[in-house]
Amino acid sequence: MIRLENQYGSIGISQEYFANLVGKAVSECFGVAGMVNSPTQGIRSAISHKDAPDKGVRVRTTNNGLIVDLHIVVVYGMNIAAIVKSIVNKVRYTVEQATGLDVAKVNVFVDSMKTE
Repeated sequence: MIRLENQYGSIGISQEYFANLVGKAVSECFGVAGMVNSPTQGIRSAISHKDAPDKGVRVRTTNNGLIVDLHIVVVYGMNIAAIVKSIVNKVRYTVEQATGLDVAKVNVFVDSMKTE
């Protein structure tokens, strides 16, 4: 849960909301084959035998804004640098427009490639 304080009170935004928002933005980017569980999400889903609702997305807060970590699968043969640049721009724009919060950093981890 991301909590923010302002002059009107406290605002809470759930991790699931961010996961859905960021996951949709990433899946719309060309060259992305899917999302992958991060190492901690993989352990959690192995223990619970359920797929994590926040698959491949982790959002943290700092003094400068939000830090978004993404674990993705890319299509083989695509320019990875171009895909990552597209993802960073799309995620930053989407989160800032939907929530009004600043995104300090977007970390993209390419975990594997998939042939299509």
